[in-house]
Amino acid sequence: MLSASTDADPGAYFAAAYAALRSNVERALSGKPHAVRMALTCLFAGGHLLVEDVPGVGKTTLAKAVAASIDVSWHRIQFTPDLLPTDITGTTVYDQKTGAFDFRPGPAFAHIVLADEINRASPKTQSALLEVMEERQVTVDGRPRQVPTPFLVVATQNPIDLQGTYRLPEAQLDRFLMRIAVGYPDLAAERDLIMGRARTGAPPELKPVVKIDQVRWMIEYVSRVYVGEAVAEYVARIAEATRSAAHLHLGMSPRGSLALVRTAQAWAAGEGRGYVTPDDVKAVAEAVIAHRLVLTPQAEIDGLTTAAVVNEVMSGVVVPVPAGAR
Repeated sequence: MLSASTDADPGAYFAAAYAALRSNVERALSGKPHAVRMALTCLFAGGHLLVEDVPGVGKTTLAKAVAASIDVSWHRIQFTPDLLPTDITGTTVYDQKTGAFDFRPGPAFAHIVLADEINRASPKTQSALLEVMEERQVTVDGRPRQVPTPFLVVATQNPIDLQGTYRLPEAQLDRFLMRIAVGYPDLAAERDLIMGRARTGAPPELKPVVKIDQVRWMIEYVSRVYVGEAVAEYVARIAEATRSAAHLHLGMSPRGSLALVRTAQAWAAGEGRGYVTPDDVKAVAEAVIAHRLVLTPQAEIDGLTTAAVVNEVMSGVVVPVPAGAR
């Protein structure tokens, strides 16, 4: 496990820990370095991740690999139509021995919560995640209870098979810092996957490579990555462009702007830099912005996607030029 000393060079230490985590997670999800990097960027940006893709491409594998690579508590919740809110948050139970009601915490009380097939639960159950995702606490019987820190929800959903599912409302989608897809592996990666599984019969067993205190420090370090005025204005212009885009009924909120900056800071830290560039913003823009936008009815009829609109908006916003390059 990586040493916890950060005194010599904080930036280099972050990059080393980030690389160790990335390498460990990629053992379980080979051939998908971009998806792994996006997931870790979301973790160190202090947000929640929605992994949306077809069955069998490794959505749950990615979430479990991230959890197993960190020395933290984690719980997995299989969302089903009969799941109740108390199955997530916990409930109070009467103890006959003491004559009092005791709180039994639910799976939300973990550092990492894997919400598998989140769109299969009812809206009432989905809403149980709203408070804990935003406030890092749950309220049971009128009493708020804090969940551990750091706290990360990694949710998965299948966008193809919609029978018996409940679409996530915009308010809940906005709670996710990023939405990514894993995608199919290329030929070489799938061949290696088949050969590896044929030899062992099971996925590789991952061990933690960083401790919980190190993760807390890395999240705090990301907030210190420098964001210049030019980059801040670039993000503001992107947000403004989404609000006036012809294909969008709802553009990017100020919370989305803050999320984009925070995610770009985490991406830059993973690159070993202590400052954010416009390229960092571009690298994470689609994953941070697309799920926060709402298309107009005509755009949906025309078959447009919010990801395509994000790319169109990004291409129309002037990229700031570094002062030394003028």
